[in-house]
Order: sequence, then C-alpha cells, then structure tokens
Amino acid sequence: MTVRFSSSPVPGRTGARHAVVRPPAAGRTAAPVAAGLVLVLLVLVVVRLPWVGDLGMHAATVQRLRHSPLDPGNPLVDADTPSPYYSPWMLLLGAVARVTDLPVFAVLRLAAAAGLALLVTGVWRYVRTLSAHRAAPALALLSLLLLWGTTPFLWSGFPGLHSLALTVSYPSTFTLGLAFHFWAWLTRAVRGAAGWGVWLGLGVLWAVILLCHQFSGVVATAGAVATVLAARPRRTAWLRPVAGLSAGAVVLWAWPYYDFFALFGAGDGLEPVHRVLYGHPVARFGLVLLGVAALVPRWRRDRRDPLVVFFALGVLVVGAGWLSGHYSWGRALPAAVVPAQLAVALEAVGAGRRRLRAGWAALLTGALLLGGWAQAGTLGYVVPRGALPQAVEDRYRPPWTGYHWITPWVRYGDVVLAEGRPARQIPAYGPYTVAPGYPDFFLPDEERRTTATGTYFAERTPESVRRGIEREYGVRWVVDRTGALDGTGLRAVARGPDGQVLYAVP
Repeated sequence: MTVRFSSSPVPGRTGARHAVVRPPAAGRTAAPVAAGLVLVLLVLVVVRLPWVGDLGMHAATVQRLRHSPLDPGNPLVDADTPSPYYSPWMLLLGAVARVTDLPVFAVLRLAAAAGLALLVTGVWRYVRTLSAHRAAPALALLSLLLLWGTTPFLWSGFPGLHSLALTVSYPSTFTLGLAFHFWAWLTRAVRGAAGWGVWLGLGVLWAVILLCHQFSGVVATAGAVATVLAARPRRTAWLRPVAGLSAGAVVLWAWPYYDFFALFGAGDGLEPVHRVLYGHPVARFGLVLLGVAALVPRWRRDRRDPLVVFFALGVLVVGAGWLSGHYSWGRALPAAVVPAQLAVALEAVGAGRRRLRAGWAALLTGALLLGGWAQAGTLGYVVPRGALPQAVEDRYRPPWTGYHWITPWVRYGDVVLAEGRPARQIPAYGPYTVAPGYPDFFLPDEERRTTATGTYFAERTPESVRRGIEREYGVRWVVDRTGALDGTGLRAVARGPDGQVLYAVP
C-alpha cells in the first residue's frame, strides 16, 4: 500500500498548468539583493549578540548542561527540578560547550548563526513548494522580516527584523527554521508516495520541534495540519501519517529532561505575562493586513489553499485565547501572520495578470519600506549610535549591560541574592539566584522564594530576618543598586554600572 494524496499541478492553483512569467532582470534581482543586505545586517548583529530579554535564561541553560549533561537541575536556582528549557537543541549546545570548552556566549553566537541559516534555508525550501518563481523565496523572506507594523514588536518566535536581532540565538529561531523545513518535507510527502520511514521521520521531527520551543511547536503543528488538509487525503491514506504522529507522541513521552504533557497545566501562571500580546494590534501588525488581502484571491482559486487554511487555524487559536482569557495562546500569532506574509509575496510574483502582479508588487514594496523604516533601530546594534541619524537613533533600543564585573569573585554554583533584571542575567555566568527571574512551572516553592527575595530587600526588614534568608538558601553574595544594604553587616567587594554593588555575605 502507498500513501497518495491528490494535489494541483502547480502549488496554489487549480486546473491546467500556468506558464511562469519572467519579469524584467531588475525585478528578478531587486528582491534577492535586498534580502541579502538584510541578512548581512543580521550576521553582523550575531557577532555582537546584543542582550535584551531572555538571553540570560538560555545562557544559564547551556551552563548547566555543560557542567552536568545528565542531571543539570534547575537552570536558575539551586534546586533539583526539571525544566522545559532542557530541549534537544540546548542539550546539543551544552555538549558543544563541554567538548570545546568555548565560553557560553561564544556557543550562543554559534547557535545564532545556525538558527539564522536554518531559518533562511527553511523559508527558501518551503516557498519553493508554493511557487517556482525565482524571486519568490527572497521576497517571502523580506516579508517575513519587515511586514509587521509601524511599531517594532520584540518577542521570541516573532521573526520581525528588530525582534530577530535580539532573539536570533534563542531556541525559538532555531525551532521556527526547523518548522519551515518540516513543512517543506511534509508538503513533498503528501504530494508523493512517501514510505513508512519518511512518515516516521516526520513524526520524530515534529516532536523535536515541540520539545525545542513549545510555542513555535504550536505554530509548526498548525502549518502541518494545513498542509495535510490542503492535500485532500483519501480516507485510506491516513495509516502512515498516523504512524508518524504516534512516533512523535512516543518521543514526547520519553524525553527524560521534563514532562512535556505536564505543560498543559502551566497556563494560569503564564497568562498575565502574555496579555500584552493582544495590545496595540494595528501598530504591531497593521502591515500584515496587506497579506490578509492577498489570501482572498488564493482562497477564491482554491478553498483549501494551504496558506489560507494555515491562517484560519492561527486566527482560531489566537481568537480563542482572547475570548477565554488564555492569553498565552497569543504566542500562536505567527500562525496567522506568517501565511499572510507569504501570501502577499507570492501574489506579487504569481498573480494572473501583469497589471495585477504590478499592483501587488507596488503595494508590497511600499509596505516593506514602511516596515523597514519602523525597524531601522536594528542598525544601532552594528553601527555606533553617534553615526546614526537622529530619527534612526530614536528607534534604537540599547541592549543590557552584562555582569562580567562580578565574575572575579562569584564562582559557578554560588547563590546570589538579586531581584529584577540582575536576577535574569546573573545565572548566565554560572551562579544561581534565590528566586528565578522567569516564571517556573516546575519549581514548587517559586512563590516562597519570590516572597523571601522581596522581604530581604524591603527597607524595614530586621537584620535577623535577612540572616535567616541567607542561611536558608545558602546565599554567599548579594547584588543591590539601592544602597539600602550599606551598614547591614554585608561587605562591599565590587561596584558595577548604575550604582550596583556586590556584597559578600559573612
């Protein structure tokens, strides 16, 4: 028995084959050149690796896996708990750090380069399954990076140019790139007569994607469902895909570093953090409306066009999150944004009539220029701020300063009491904090640790209470920027940026 799916002769079309219209030479080269320039900018950003957001968490994860790959414990606090950050990709990075003895931030630069390469090649391969036009992949990549809104939105898994510049080393970038490859392989499988091995491999790959970044895994799953539904499978053709799905479920169940299925109970603690995803939609995603309009002619040509179905699934999940108050479901927004971005790029090169293509191309060019201007602050990560025009500098977001200044005294595994941004950065260098800088579903005493940290830094807390907290959590160092701990029995050993002080606990 072979698995056969019906499909149109040309992706996104029904009926007879359409001739590929060759545009002028300038039109064929403009998109690749522009995409190349943007990629050069991102490569230069990788060299610098600016720090804003979750980079400290990922650096801490690599630190733990480098030192103890089989039993790393909690990445942020001195506790023996599992963590969803211990994914196959991070395990590989930890092995690289352990074998090569490279600094963690050098390993993260390698991760950024690999993630960027995987994303670019994945977009190229997937778009090739939708269009044979030479300029389509480059134009799709530009749309993916620039076609967002007039206000940059910075969040992992959202591959706008400015966001990607700050998250390119994150597992979300690697995972999204892997998802594009997954969709490309799946598309070819459903159009041909894929054997058992192909489908089992696709199932394992799907599980790896979910393990590496769960939210991007939801996006990948929506795209996969759209791909299969668009292929109109016969009822007798489901056995091997179901076998692949089962293989993926076994991998998810067997992964030893954390219980994947326990994450379904983690929603309540994540909702307040993700509510912001639903704010200011026009400013953040307004340019995507052009892509939504481009989905309409695709829907008219084919009611089961894969991008149309993909978009519909994304809207369904995100809308359900808004209506139900499960705001973490907003992390599936790329499932609605990405197919719209790809659709307008494909219409600009593949719409039926020449004037229609020219109209789409003109609209897309204007939208890309506006989106590029909105994200021009990315230049600040590779160009000295003084060399930027004032209008561009105003869009630049300065990266965080690191904590290298504490490393001559603080050693790997020491416990440092800190709160706020320091608690999100210090574990990147090997120490632990008392309270995790990020929500941790698997840490049973997270709330107690957070309360203890707040109590310690409160102005009127008795010294006996502070000493008790130090003993309970094995605190050896304290980082504070308020000056409130001067004269409390702690010894100041180093001073850092912004008035921060490193204190030694007697």
